[in-house]
Amino acid sequence: MESYLGLDFGTSGARVCVVDKVGAITHEDHVFYPDAALQIHLNWREALHTLLKRLPATIAAELQSIAIAATSATVLLCDKELEPTAPALLYFDNRAREESEQLKQLAPPGHIVCSASSGLAKFLWLTNHTELSNVAYFLHQADWLVALLTGLGGVSDYHNALKSGYDTERLCWPNWIKNLPHANLLPQVVAPGANITHISSFVAQHFKINPACRVHAGTTDSIAAFIAAGMHKPGSAVTSLGTTIVLKLLSEQRVEAAQYGVYSHRFGDLWLAGGASNAGGGVLRQYFGDLQIDALSQCIDPAIDSLLDYYPLPRPGERFPINDPTLTPRLTPRPADDVLFLHGLLQGLSRIEAAGYKKLAELGASPLKSVTTTGGGAKNKVWGKIRERLLGVPVSVAEHTESAYGAALLAKRGLLIGNL
Repeated sequence: MESYLGLDFGTSGARVCVVDKVGAITHEDHVFYPDAALQIHLNWREALHTLLKRLPATIAAELQSIAIAATSATVLLCDKELEPTAPALLYFDNRAREESEQLKQLAPPGHIVCSASSGLAKFLWLTNHTELSNVAYFLHQADWLVALLTGLGGVSDYHNALKSGYDTERLCWPNWIKNLPHANLLPQVVAPGANITHISSFVAQHFKINPACRVHAGTTDSIAAFIAAGMHKPGSAVTSLGTTIVLKLLSEQRVEAAQYGVYSHRFGDLWLAGGASNAGGGVLRQYFGDLQIDALSQCIDPAIDSLLDYYPLPRPGERFPINDPTLTPRLTPRPADDVLFLHGLLQGLSRIEAAGYKKLAELGASPLKSVTTTGGGAKNKVWGKIRERLLGVPVSVAEHTESAYGAALLAKRGLLIGNL
């Protein structure tokens, strides 16, 4: 039976998902890193090998293709043998503050690379603080893992390369980046899902994997989660209701607004526009536990407006849909009745989500047509009905949310296209 394997290297560990030719899941597994905050490349390689070793023999023998999703802006330098020449810099590392200031002088105003945590700022830091005589490649986490499977270094995808400054509209490295010192170390960039080459004979033999198995260019973990949710038409969106509220909307137009933290990933022949509010489930947990939220929600009528006008932030400061680092939480007055209080909180969060999609439309994105929900808040049906009323479009819960499943679909279908 034909099998397609997706791997997701997330913030705390790695997951594998295998699907068959109709997209049904046939195998799942996961490995946690020993220390998520101090993870190193050896943890990733060990996790990769462990997950491959634990594949059922029948699946490994029939494996047709592999794709990998990983954390964006986790990067490293390595030699021709793909051995890292310095410790990897993780996605949250912000030591490249001086380099980010340099980039503000070089990059277009408000460019995504003008942040200490961007891939390009880390590239400058690494090349400034590393002996480069043996360095052959600058790679993102997914690039390096793909290279371990193929033996071929120096290839990336345009999702992972976006925060390193790759121009996803013109599909090239901009001249101002090509003129940087050591720009020759930057990878060749292909489309996510592009067919790179066969799995290396060594890996195939060692893990008893079909030697004809192909390895595809990867993507980021957040975009793999979007793929898993099954959205493919302009106006389709995914709201992640976790600690914060994260919006992703498929658009026919590219949307960029650095002041709101809004940027677009190329998604085949469409664009995936996104923004994130600091508000979200983290605010609810300041007042209630999950069981309390479930019980109180049953007493809320989602068809009725709350009279409370809240803007539920966990602390001062908002980035999207309002860009105001001094914006204070609005959480008063608090009624004595917890049902009324929770109703006000849920409606306030729903209004932020609706304002976020309205802001994306104002910036030029395709009009919102439907929203699929992921994250812990997706399970709250009352909240879903409040959101649907305020959004004015159908709201549903994603059947699949795992990035490893999205990576498996990418392995199965190959290149991202509008009707993925």
